[in-house]
Amino acid sequence: MKSLQDAIYNWLTIKVVADARPDDISAVDTLQLFEDILTKDFQVGDKTIQKDDEMYYVTYSIDGEEKKVRFPIELIDIMHNQIQGNPERYKNYPV
Repeated sequence: MKSLQDAIYNWLTIKVVADARPDDISAVDTLQLFEDILTKDFQVGDKTIQKDDEMYYVTYSIDGEEKKVRFPIELIDIMHNQIQGNPERYKNYPV
């Protein structure tokens, strides 16, 4: 993955799903994949997430420097919303 912003976006999207479905091994494994990408490829550390009525905010550090990105809620929650709206299409594969 070439873009740090894309990696954070993908990580956050699957984190929302994995947090809602902690027994879904596919979600948990995918979350770990993006955790590894952020850590190994981009040297990202200490991630925190905040959410308001419109945005998710991810604060993270690289080489001790704190940085922040934001994403609209509807972009991040889309996968989770699809799973909730069509559970028959998204079988939960327990750990």
